[in-house]
Parts: sequence; C-alpha cells; structure tokens
Amino acid sequence: MAKRKSVSANGVLLRHATVDDAEQIQKLIMNYARKNEMLPRSLNAIYEQIREFMVVEKKGVVLACVSLHVCWNDLAEIRSLAVAPRHKNKGYGSKLVRQALKEAGELGLPKVFTLTYKPEFFEKLDFERIAMSELPNKVWADCIKCVHFPNCNEVALITEL
Repeated sequence: MAKRKSVSANGVLLRHATVDDAEQIQKLIMNYARKNEMLPRSLNAIYEQIREFMVVEKKGVVLACVSLHVCWNDLAEIRSLAVAPRHKNKGYGSKLVRQALKEAGELGLPKVFTLTYKPEFFEKLDFERIAMSELPNKVWADCIKCVHFPNCNEVALITEL
C-alpha cells in the first residue's frame, strides 16, 4: 500500500504512519512523557493504533507525530502530538493538527477535542476551552485508565468543523 504524503520544498513529508515508524513515534512521545508533559504510550498501543497516526518525516527520521482517534459518530480526539525538541517552532505541530482536522471533516466528524498541558497552542488553531465534564462518558472510560486520574491537570479544548 502506498503512503499518502504531502512533500514540502525542503524534503519534509507529512504522511500517515506505518509500522516502521512505531519505535520513533514512541521515542518522541516518551521524551515528553518522562517530563510529565504527555501521557506515555506503550509500543504495543502504538502498533495497535498505527492507522490513527500521522508523522512529519525527513529522510526516514520522524520529526513529529499526532494521532486522530475517533470516539463516536460525532467526535474525535487529537492525541499524542509530539515534535522532536530540536524541530520545535517550525510549524510541524500545527500542520499535523490541521491535517488531522481535515481528515476528521472528511470522515464526517463535526467536533474534535483534545486534552493538553499546552492549551495556548490549540487556541491558536481555533480550539476553545471547555470543562472536562462536558466530554462524553466514552472519553472518561480512557481517563479512568490514566495514572493521573482523578487528579488531571490537562485542559480540555474542542473545535467544531
């Protein structure tokens, strides 16, 4: 199966992840998880959810990743947005989120939310803060498994497409 991709002038690709990207994706995520800035993801979970991931890549090196997780018929979640520290502030995170939102729209999903420690980033992309209690019970099923539950410091944000 061919990788769907978008090439920029400097050889950077935005594409769907493949199983070959899983270890690099986990390394990116764990870099932030070790600092309690993101929830950790096991390699097994990444393999199981690899179809949800998109990456920014250059010459086989994953520079950034994001996951679009469908929660219900009207809601998806942006998860695991991570950019390699030396590649921050190059627009890769924004490009990944915009692509995820585009794909959510193509799937017919009217709303996308995220839980984050960096709400200002998402507010620049037209997400609005909401109370955690506004999220459906299905989302809380994932929260219950989290090591930070019930003392979550993440901020909930949502956007309508």
